[in-house]
Amino acid sequence: MRLAIGKGDLLKMARHGVIKVSEGRTEEAIIGILKSLLEKRVVEAILIPKGVPSGEGFVQSLIRDPEKLNGVSVISPTMPVQSARVASNLTFKNLGKKVAAVLKPCEIRATVELAKFLQVKLDNLYLIGTDCPGTFEVPDYAKMSQEGKGGERLRAALLKGMSEGEVPMIDGYAFRTACQMCEYPVPQADMVFELFGYPSDQEIGVEVGENLEKEIEEKEILSFSKEGSRNRADVIGKVTAERMKKRDGFFQEFREVVKDLRSFLDRFSTCIRCHNCMVACPICYCKECVFRTPVFEHEGDQFLRWADRKGAIRMPTDTLIFHLIRMSHMVTSCIGCGLCDSACPSRLPVATLFRSVGDRIQKMFQYVPGRDVKETPPVATFREDELKIESGSL
Repeated sequence: MRLAIGKGDLLKMARHGVIKVSEGRTEEAIIGILKSLLEKRVVEAILIPKGVPSGEGFVQSLIRDPEKLNGVSVISPTMPVQSARVASNLTFKNLGKKVAAVLKPCEIRATVELAKFLQVKLDNLYLIGTDCPGTFEVPDYAKMSQEGKGGERLRAALLKGMSEGEVPMIDGYAFRTACQMCEYPVPQADMVFELFGYPSDQEIGVEVGENLEKEIEEKEILSFSKEGSRNRADVIGKVTAERMKKRDGFFQEFREVVKDLRSFLDRFSTCIRCHNCMVACPICYCKECVFRTPVFEHEGDQFLRWADRKGAIRMPTDTLIFHLIRMSHMVTSCIGCGLCDSACPSRLPVATLFRSVGDRIQKMFQYVPGRDVKETPPVATFREDELKIESGSL
């Protein structure tokens, strides 16, 4: 069953097409479609990752000139920012022109989740996604590029692996932990470029939702057909099963180490309460945050009184309550992008903590964040029987 996200049931009435690829130039074929969207004024601008001049990374760029799409990457192997935040900044006030945003599956789900909290307006925003093989940490990819393991060569290997659902092994490097355990590698959006299960050097699939299909067909940007990859479902099932196995392994390992508050404090003892994880998180959108108010700005004598009462205290203080309060605020909406891990200077497993707890809480409420913009988040609704324990369930 399809996940329906975005402006209602984005792909419920999807039309399917196949893009022929010449000489294995998969990204060029997709970029050609994107150029047509700009040239034929289907959209006024496209938000998409573009390579930096050094070739050692990618940054999200808002492009209006079709020629500036040269050098972009639809499967950029890094994610320096959570683009749902960019979408929020872009659409929150007076976006009067149509814009397409080429995002990863987790970024699309975060965008949809933020739309529920009125932090993103989808009226003039078209979401475009591609199947995602995973991403590397930004510093890792920079080193890979310096060693000649990045660039087009890496992206070609990723595309080839996606045909059969295989992850290419790169000596000394691995995908981010969040990507290794992401069970949603396929996006649901206004337009989806399908890579899993297709011979990437020959053809790829594309699905277009009803918000775009009429204009795309009328302007002859794409021809629709009913044909698709016969083994796509099997490949996606293989990828998802492997990632869920990884996820369960990460969860089990984490729960064996963090069993109670004392072990939690030990594992997170190097937290410096820098708030980096909070800033990187797309779901932490509050304009005024309690952790940046006088409530947590203690006077020197207060620290001394605490130390006198307990004999000794950890400094900085309030690290435990920081993570617990943040988790209680947004764990039902955590989409597992893992940028909290990437942002942590102490390399704490923040993403595994939130995903581990979020997995249980989200199942309790039968809620999948980013699934459907019409689905009300648990924090915004109340049912009298939602937390009742059935007889004999314990």
